[in-house]
Order: sequence, then C-alpha cells, then structure tokens
Amino acid sequence: MIKHALEASIFFVKRQTSTVKQEENFPGAFSSSYVLRLTFLFFASFFFGGCENDPDVVNRSNERKPAIEEAFNITSFLSANGQLRAKLTAPYMKRYTLDSTYLEFSRSLHVNFYDSAGKVESQVDALYGKYLETQSKVYLRDSVVAFNVKGDTLRTPDLWWDQNNKKFYTDKVVRFKSASKIIYGGKGFEADQDLSNYTIFQPTGIIIVPDSMAAQ
Repeated sequence: MIKHALEASIFFVKRQTSTVKQEENFPGAFSSSYVLRLTFLFFASFFFGGCENDPDVVNRSNERKPAIEEAFNITSFLSANGQLRAKLTAPYMKRYTLDSTYLEFSRSLHVNFYDSAGKVESQVDALYGKYLETQSKVYLRDSVVAFNVKGDTLRTPDLWWDQNNKKFYTDKVVRFKSASKIIYGGKGFEADQDLSNYTIFQPTGIIIVPDSMAAQ
C-alpha cells in the first residue's frame, strides 16, 4: 500500500509540475517548487502516520525495559530468619528489576556457605552466577567448583543452590572427589549444602586415586 501511495505521489508531482510549467506565465499560478513541497508534506504525513499505526512499531515502543544498576567489588551477605547463610564476593554485578529482580555476576564470583553456628562449611567458585531474589536461589555456571572443609570437591558445568532448603543440585555431568581419595563420575547430582548426603543419579564409574595423585 505504501508503494502504491509513493507511485501516486510521484505521478502527482510530475503532473502538477508540468501543469505549472505550462501556466507559469499566467497570474496567480503556483511555482513548481511550492507544488513539490506540498506533495512531499502530504506524502510524508501519510507515510509516518502509517508507521505510527503499525502494530509492530507500537508494540516495540510499548515494551517494558528492566531497570539496571551496576556495582563493582561486591561483598554481599545472604541471610534467612536472621541467620547468615552465605557470603558472596565478586568483581562486578548487575541488578535487573522488572516484574522480578535478579543479580547477575558475569565476571566470576566466590561464595562461602555457613552452617547454623555461623562457620564456613563449604565454598563455591564459578565464572558466572545469578541470584534470583524471588526464588531464593543461586545459579552458577562455567567451571563450577564446590568444596567443603572435609576435602570433598565437586566439579560441574553448572550448579544450583537452594537457599531455603540448603541444597546443591544439577542435572549436568559431575565429577565428585571425596576426601577418601575416590572419584565418582556421573550425571545429575544433589547434596546438602556442606556436600554431605550426596546422590549421583546416573553414575558412570568410580576411580580410586593413588596417594601420589591425591593432591591433584
């Protein structure tokens, strides 16, 4: 429809211009430049008016955008019922607020998890993390390593921490090295926050680590 309107406007310009040229010696005739300006204004108003009523344009202009806050060198404490649950440190953070709020840590993070006595019982490192405030959950991904004070270590591509249930879980491939020098491999994992009472849902094998390799 816009193409037809454009063609019609061009035809109108040409016709009016030729008419003016034929009658330019008569008193009261419009100049050709004035006719061109009128035609351009008519076409422009028609074209932009059509754009304003285009559903896609209207929908894009009405899209809500989240409010974003930035912060550097973050130290954040997570608590529940007045009890310290975790301490998070990160070099950079973004806070997004729309219908729900979440914190994004795109430049790595470290988290200490605390027991009921306020002592560190496990720690986690990851290259990326996100804290979902309304769900009280932390999502970690990229080179995730979790370890406890006993010496147990979990490695996985991504990991969830449930703040309310004090649980770690993932449906990805895991490698769990226990303090007793045994490595368990598999897919799908769940454990308490201190990495005790763990379950590997699809185990793939067990490796006993020699003393010479225990530190690796």
